[in-house]
Amino acid sequence: MNFFSLLIAINSIFSVEPDLDLQSFHDLTAVSIEGDIITMEAYRGKKILVVNVASKCGYTPQYEGLQKLYITYKEELVVLGFPSNNFLWQEPGTDQAIQLFCRLNYGVTFPMFSKVHVKGKKQHPVYQWLTDSKLNGWNDEKPSWNFYKYLIDENGKLLTYFGSQIVPLDTAITNYFLQTPNSSIPMEK
Repeated sequence: MNFFSLLIAINSIFSVEPDLDLQSFHDLTAVSIEGDIITMEAYRGKKILVVNVASKCGYTPQYEGLQKLYITYKEELVVLGFPSNNFLWQEPGTDQAIQLFCRLNYGVTFPMFSKVHVKGKKQHPVYQWLTDSKLNGWNDEKPSWNFYKYLIDENGKLLTYFGSQIVPLDTAITNYFLQTPNSSIPMEK
């Protein structure tokens, strides 16, 4: 047996395949914008669209589309808004100011969470899960701007993500839902 064969044999005896302990999105928790601890388990059985939001961004009008999406597909989808100040300080407000802004300007009723970091050393565990393939099974893509969207299935597995430029009612997103949209809700153009 040559030296390299010996090394391969030793390596195969002692090496252990990495055991990816994939976590379900439903195992995570976050603090609501009202200050309550929310477990993502509460959303099991529905698809979940996680969006990092900001009040002073060119994409801020997407709040309207997110609200329409939430209402239109409420039987099978929940939208979760995570305010973040990570991109050019476009979310400087307090949780209370953000909540008031969203309700007054866009009628937001979908669940909103306390302001978080979506990247960097202080990255929130929800965004750690969304952007680490060792945790979610396949994706390492981090938000590159506000209103980045991640879609999770009913069982807590990451399905896909959408860049900021994809509006909430784009068919790239709505094709994931079975329910026919309520015709009384105008679709975003």
